[in-house]
Amino acid sequence: MSDAYHETRLAQDKRRDVLWQTLWQSWFKSRVPGDGCVLDIGAGYGQFINNVIAKRRIALDLWPGMAEHLDDGVEALIGDLDRIAELDAGSVDYAFASNIFEHVVQEKFASVLDDLKTRLSSRGVLTILQPNYAYAYREYFDDYTHISVWSHTGLKDFLEANGYEVTYFHPRFLPLTIKSRLPVFPFLIKAYLASPIRPMGKQMLFVARPKP
Repeated sequence: MSDAYHETRLAQDKRRDVLWQTLWQSWFKSRVPGDGCVLDIGAGYGQFINNVIAKRRIALDLWPGMAEHLDDGVEALIGDLDRIAELDAGSVDYAFASNIFEHVVQEKFASVLDDLKTRLSSRGVLTILQPNYAYAYREYFDDYTHISVWSHTGLKDFLEANGYEVTYFHPRFLPLTIKSRLPVFPFLIKAYLASPIRPMGKQMLFVARPKP
C-alpha cells in the first residue's frame, strides 16, 4: 500500500487503537499461544500485533511506513506476501490476516495459503478477518484497492479447495468500519462480541488449518 492510501482511505485513527485493544482482550488473547510465534499479514499500523503477547511477533506489510508504528520487539518484514516463504518451516503458531485478501487476486491468495502450509507449526492456525460481500456489497468497492470478491460461502470453499479445514467461522463477526457516527467504546465492543445477533456485522472471521 502506498503512503497516499494511508493518508486518505486508511488514515490513522485512535478509535482503531481502542478496537484492537478490546479485540485482543476479549477474543484473541485466549486463542493466541503466549509461548509461540505470531505472524501478522498486512499489519498496517501494527494495531493487532502491538497488542499481542507472544514469544515472537512478526509484522508483514508492503507499506514501508509500517515499521515506524511497531512496538519494540516486533520484527518488521517490508515487502510482498511472497516474503512469507522466507520464514522457517514450522515456525509460525498463529497467522493473522485482517482486510488483506480482498486486495489481491485469487492466484496470490492461493500462493499465500500454499506457503503457510509449511510455515505453520503442528498447532498453527490461520485466522482471517475481512469484509463479507454477502452483507457489505453496497460498500465493498468504496475502497478502490479491492479487487477480489469474497463472501463467507466463497471463502470457506476456497480455503477447503486449497488444502485447509475450517475450524471456526462467523459470517458477521464485526461491523465493516469504524468510520461511522457510532461510538467506539470497549464495553460496546465486548457486548457486540457476546451477542448472538449481530445485524450490523459485515466483516467475517475464519479460523483454518492445513488438512492433515
